[in-house]
Amino acid sequence: MRFSRYFLPVLKENPSEAQIVSHRLMLRAGMIKQASAGIYSWLPLGFKVLRKIENIVHEEQQRAGHMPMLMPTIQSADLWRESGRYDAFGAEMLRIKDRHDRDMLFTPTAEELITDIFRTHVGSYKDLPLTVYQIQWKFRDEIRPRFGVMRGREFYMKDGYNFDLNKADALHAYNRHLVSYLRTYERMGLKAIPMRADSGAMGGDNTHEFLVLAETGESEVFYDNSVIALTFGDREIDYDNVEQCAGVLDEFTNLYARTDETHDEALFAAVPEERRRVARGIEVGQIFYFGTKYSEALNAVVQGPDGKLSPVHMGSHGIGVSRLLGAIIEANHDDKGIIWPEGVTPFHCGIINLKQGDEEADAACDAIYNSMTALGLEPLYDDRKERAGGKFATMDLIGIPWRITIGPRGLKNGIVELTSRRTGESEELSPESAVQKVISIYANM
Repeated sequence: MRFSRYFLPVLKENPSEAQIVSHRLMLRAGMIKQASAGIYSWLPLGFKVLRKIENIVHEEQQRAGHMPMLMPTIQSADLWRESGRYDAFGAEMLRIKDRHDRDMLFTPTAEELITDIFRTHVGSYKDLPLTVYQIQWKFRDEIRPRFGVMRGREFYMKDGYNFDLNKADALHAYNRHLVSYLRTYERMGLKAIPMRADSGAMGGDNTHEFLVLAETGESEVFYDNSVIALTFGDREIDYDNVEQCAGVLDEFTNLYARTDETHDEALFAAVPEERRRVARGIEVGQIFYFGTKYSEALNAVVQGPDGKLSPVHMGSHGIGVSRLLGAIIEANHDDKGIIWPEGVTPFHCGIINLKQGDEEADAACDAIYNSMTALGLEPLYDDRKERAGGKFATMDLIGIPWRITIGPRGLKNGIVELTSRRTGESEELSPESAVQKVISIYANM
């Protein structure tokens, strides 16, 4: 993309309404614009990153054997009354009436709707296990929406649902989700720690939430620092292997890591003092096993191998896709702006022309831009007739992880400058070598 043809309304000053880094930088970088309290329009740059995050979630969900689908954002209140949650959910649920005076709601979650789909179409254990998911806009009427996309009223969320014959099978689905979530976060350049949590209104006695450490986190986190060193890496996982998935859960959750809601002082004191840490964390996902809570309420039963009918065991599993974007920025920024991890960057490389209008510099920039595009990368070429300092400041603000700087002086010596946004380190390379190095960085992503 050429900057001169891209809609990127960057701001020079910090917006007064933004209280945290991610909100401030998303507004300054021209990623979002507030439409009303807690509701945002996603401008091209923000939408591009949102799609990158969404695609990673899709890929890892389907790698784990989960099937994508899509349910409506507006639901009938009747199902929620049947489950008993219509009145219990509270004021966060946006309740509306249609023109026929029927009670409707803007979906905050979809356990009732997916259970109704299941009970309509599945009646035998032979059709199990079944896990489906969607990525869809949700709405919760926060009393004080703040912090931009970190706590908005409208949000983009992946919600998944598993249906299994018994508890053992459902817990395997639970473990499978934990593994897939760890892979998902690592691909986004995040260290997300799974912590046992409170199930709240969802119900059930098994739940873990995933938290990213950040100063602006809403939860206080107590953890064994050894958990930070655990990585998923390139290990191959057979998602059908019960023992392997359970082993990953044990590996990542045996070390003490709890939020303030489930903190146990005695267990924390047993951690060696030099490894004890207290920080803040941002929740970016949660998984639940809640047994037969919804299947019993909504009569979602299957015939088992013995011919008897029994309610299915269920779980639900959520990732805040739009919230993740804010969390990534909270964990990856400096005083100049955003620093995107390579896995979610909106553009793979920025190209800066130090002397727009110079025949040789223009030709070299065009050649690098065309070469990267032909090789499947997405560069952002700043071809504006702006001063160099302004171009550098914009590239730093929007956070592209690699930058190639091209000017007449370097071209006389056959070199361009390749710079890492994260470290600030630069090296002089031939144009061809600079392109190849950027290609190699993204080759395995």
